Amino acid sequence: MAPRKIIIDTDPGQDDAVAILLALASPDEIEVLGITAVAGNVPLSLTAKNARIVCELAGQTGVPVYAGCDRPLIRPLVTAEHVHGKTGLDGPVLPDPEMPLADGHAVDFIIETLRKHDSGTVTLCPLGPLTNIAMAFRKAPDIVDRVQEIVLMGGAYFEVGNITPTAEFNIHVDPEAADIVFRSGRPIVVMPLDVTHKALVTKPRNDAFRALGNKVGIAVAEMTDFFERFDKEKYGSAGAPLHDPCVTAYLIRPELFSGRHVNVEVETRSELTMGMTVADWWGVTDRAPNALFIGDLDADGFFDLLTERLGRL
Repeated sequence: MAPRKIIIDTDPGQDDAVAILLALASPDEIEVLGITAVAGNVPLSLTAKNARIVCELAGQTGVPVYAGCDRPLIRPLVTAEHVHGKTGLDGPVLPDPEMPLADGHAVDFIIETLRKHDSGTVTLCPLGPLTNIAMAFRKAPDIVDRVQEIVLMGGAYFEVGNITPTAEFNIHVDPEAADIVFRSGRPIVVMPLDVTHKALVTKPRNDAFRALGNKVGIAVAEMTDFFERFDKEKYGSAGAPLHDPCVTAYLIRPELFSGRHVNVEVETRSELTMGMTVADWWGVTDRAPNALFIGDLDADGFFDLLTERLGRL
C-alpha cells in the first residue's frame, strides 16, 4: 500500500515532538505533506519554531512547516508552560532551527493541499487545539468532504479533565473550534486521555529510548525526564503519558488500539464544563455516532513500535 498522506497540525510540546518523530521515521506508512503550527502548549512563535527544531532533529528539513493561528477563534489563549516549560521543548538542549518557515499561512496550506490532492486521500492529524482545522473548514467549506479522516488527540470521558475538572487541554483551549470539527461530518478518530493515560513512559521504557544511543533517542528520553516530573506528581502514576504519539501510532498500527464508534459533542456554553467532550459511550441517547472514541491500547506494543522507529532516525 502507498503511504498514507497526512498533515500534522501541532503545538509542540514534548509529546507532540515524539509524535512528529514517529511519523517522520515511518515513510513506508506515512507521507507527511506538511506540518502546521498552532498556538497551544506555548505561543505560536514557539510552536512554529519547535516544529522546525524537531524536523531538524530527525534530519528531515524538506518537510514544510507553516505558522497558523496565534489564538483561539473567540477566546483568549491558554498555554501550558507549567507542563512543557518556557520553550515548550524543555529538557534536551537543542539548537535553534536553520530551516525557515514555509511562506504562507497554515490555514491556506491546509485548504490548498486538500484541493490539490484527490478527494479522500489526505488525513488531518491535529495534536493541539483545533483552531487551524476549524478556520480552514470555515474559510473553504468545499474542502470538508475532501478529508479522508481526522485522527486527533484531545478530549476525555472517563478520565474527565486535565486542565479543568471536566476538560482536556486541547479541547479546552478552543472549544468552539473543536465543536466545528466534531460537527463536520467527516470520519473522526479520537485519542482521549482515556487511552493516552495508558501510554505511560515508565523508567524501563525511557531507558530503552536512551539506550538507542542516537540523537533522537537521547533527546526523547530527556524530554520525558523533564515533563514526567509534572505528570507523576499530579497523577501519582509510574510515568508520564505520551499523549500525541498515539495519533501517529494509530496510523501505523491501528490494531494496537480499541474503542467504540459513539456520538461526541463538545460543551461550548457552560463555564463550569467548558470544553468537555461528552461521549455517549453507553449509547443512552439517540444522537448519531460521529467518532471512533479510543479507550484502550496495547501499551507494550505501542512502546515497542515507538522505540524501534526512533532508532531509525
